[in-house]
Amino acid sequence: MAAGKGSRYGKLKQFDGLGPRDEFLMEFSMYDAIENGFDHMVVITQKDNVDFLYNYLQPRLPGNIKLDVIPQELTDLPGGISFSGERKKPWGTAHAVWTARHVIDGPFAVINADDYYGKAAYTHAAEFIRDHHNDGHFGLVAYTLSDTLSPHGSVSRGVCRQDGDRLISVEERTKLEQQDGLVRDLDTGLEFTGSELVSMNFWVCMPSLFPQVEQDLKTFIGKGENVETGEVYLPFVIQGMLQNKKAEVKVIPAESRWFGITYADDKEKAMAELLEMTQAGQYRTPLWPEVH
Repeated sequence: MAAGKGSRYGKLKQFDGLGPRDEFLMEFSMYDAIENGFDHMVVITQKDNVDFLYNYLQPRLPGNIKLDVIPQELTDLPGGISFSGERKKPWGTAHAVWTARHVIDGPFAVINADDYYGKAAYTHAAEFIRDHHNDGHFGLVAYTLSDTLSPHGSVSRGVCRQDGDRLISVEERTKLEQQDGLVRDLDTGLEFTGSELVSMNFWVCMPSLFPQVEQDLKTFIGKGENVETGEVYLPFVIQGMLQNKKAEVKVIPAESRWFGITYADDKEKAMAELLEMTQAGQYRTPLWPEVH
């Protein structure tokens, strides 16, 4: 998903050159996914970026990899639903995934374009897909809370409640900061050890997600409440499927490093991390040798 506005970052962070050869962060995610057997990349972006992204990515990806670049548009709504008001933001992450409904017909992974998830995360996601064929089996690749904080400001994280490796719920905490050896939510005062697992929006989904998102979009827009600014979030849709016993979700520890670009000051750290991994031989440079 690369359709966000990047308001806190100050520009479209998804297309910032962070790699040693100015690669986008999402290119490293694609590289890791391809190494683990994923053969179809679907990028959801703003309409104005579709041609640019396709022309940029298509010559870089190996010839056996299918690429779709799809716009997330406010007018792309379920049949019988219309919206005549004004919105500045897209309809949310669930709607972003729903826009890919015409090009996906099997299990798929969902990630943010402005996060780095680590090689092992894709290995675990691929293993889950190989081992689970039921349309109601979803996965959440989860990270240790203390490993996902930013030194430059508070962050929002979905903290997992679990029964063994089964997800019960994802509870959003919107202002988490490291303080005095603990992680505090400045909104509620709740404290965490930092060892809790959190969602970084790396989901393994089945096509049964699409009709549920469609129904949730109809409900949200049909109610007409907060429709100018509200959003339909992917974790909330999946959580609804959990509660209604339409899905079960396995929490999959990522066992890999994560970093993201929330604030402009996060860029320097991300560039240093990518350079260090490249110098250590984890990535080639340039990442796609065929492109000069």
